[in-house]
Amino acid sequence: MKAKKIERRQFLRQALRVGKALAYASLLELLPRELKAMGVPSKFEWTQLIYRGQWNPRPSASKRLMWELMKRTSVEAKLEPASIRLTDKALFYHPFLCLAGAQEFPPFSEEESRILRRYLRLGGLMLIDDCQAAGNSGFAQSVQREIARLFPRKSWERLKQDHTVLRSFYLLDRAAGRVLVSPYLEGINIEDRTPIIYSRNDLSGAWARDDFGNWEYEVIPGGQTQREMAFRLGINIIMYALAVNYKRDQIHQPFILQRRR
Repeated sequence: MKAKKIERRQFLRQALRVGKALAYASLLELLPRELKAMGVPSKFEWTQLIYRGQWNPRPSASKRLMWELMKRTSVEAKLEPASIRLTDKALFYHPFLCLAGAQEFPPFSEEESRILRRYLRLGGLMLIDDCQAAGNSGFAQSVQREIARLFPRKSWERLKQDHTVLRSFYLLDRAAGRVLVSPYLEGINIEDRTPIIYSRNDLSGAWARDDFGNWEYEVIPGGQTQREMAFRLGINIIMYALAVNYKRDQIHQPFILQRRR
């Protein structure tokens, strides 16, 4: 029997806490039947999408971001990232996916595209991180091709400064990364949310740190200030993945105003 179509609010349990962090959430129990018996994880887990190609160009980056996430917020997270294929049934346990790459990659199969489309419509969020960061790169062309197959009637939109992802924890006015190919994020919108967020600036390259504590890549042109902005953006994206548009709720207005002061 096919699982009933469910909405974003049924896909995630929003548990918001005002304090050091704004949000903490886990997957809702209302998942496809085959997943319910496996249990629901209680910690945020960075999940890297495995595909045919160079799918993990910055292997140390997410661990550092998770460390910063737990240090700066009250979100509980697993330091070690997960990796998953689109055909893995456990995909629907993970409200967040990262599609990263530094070169072009082969097309997804029809089955993979169908699953990814369903995942995104049901409430999952996918961050696309262009680690090639070279404008119209091979990776960028592959991304454009695959998203056009997923949502042929949708087009990329520039995420404006008042978009929730730029206000979900830190108040940001631009996108940062290892480089500054683009000063803004792009996205594909479905109704009132953005399930696909695209960074062209090698976001994870700014987070990557080796086992000796050294930064793996120079951040250009803004150095450590730009690196800090990249961490803040990463944290904002995670908060958005967990709670989407909760910032619009009136209950959070005093906290927002306090942070702005």
